[in-house]
Amino acid sequence: MEWLLSPIDASRLHSVGMAVSWHARIMVFCWVVIAPAAVLAARYLKVMPGQDWPRVLDNPTWWRIHLKGQTAVAVLSVLGFLLIFGTAIGGTVHGFMGFIVLAGMALQVVSGLARGTKGGPTAPAPDGSERGDHFDMTRRRIVFEYLHKTLGHLVLLLATFTVLLGLWHVNAPRWMWLVIGLWWGVLLVAAIMAQRRGMAMDTYQAIWGPDPGLPGNTRTPIGWGIRRIDERNGNVRTD
Repeated sequence: MEWLLSPIDASRLHSVGMAVSWHARIMVFCWVVIAPAAVLAARYLKVMPGQDWPRVLDNPTWWRIHLKGQTAVAVLSVLGFLLIFGTAIGGTVHGFMGFIVLAGMALQVVSGLARGTKGGPTAPAPDGSERGDHFDMTRRRIVFEYLHKTLGHLVLLLATFTVLLGLWHVNAPRWMWLVIGLWWGVLLVAAIMAQRRGMAMDTYQAIWGPDPGLPGNTRTPIGWGIRRIDERNGNVRTD
């Protein structure tokens, strides 16, 4: 027990003030727990287990988890930043990377707001047509998907290293490192299992089905390891 409670670096003390301790709690909760879980939900829960797809389409569960989770991350991250604003932490490598993560997070919020319209039978345009940026896979939607997915993974990766640097900066006790490492291991195993089961479903098909006549089904899915059904020949593709 004493070993678990001891700081990772025996040559330094683990002593932080109230503001720094709450900053750490908030940021770990945001970027170790909520953010990766929301990312996994967006990737692997577009078609829920037990959902009778393609008879039942457009299950919004993944979207609600992703939106509410990442909204919480954005709000709490700003609060966590304000707790240590103006302190010496800003002049460290951890602080510098933290600024980059927050900037990337802000870009993610902006890109999400600028993603365009949905379209399709369930979200028709004002003129009553099914036209929409997502349904038609317009250039705006394509740019959004490339940017949002790429930047999202990059920000999460940078946040991971920033958390580790923060733990080292405050000389966190060993149990914190072990708990966070165990959680990351659980997420990694869950992601591998979901990927092998083909749960990384193409967003377009999850919402509108595999009909080859739909505009989005004529394009290659955006992202790696995405599962798509080709109704023309009955094949399952993973791009």
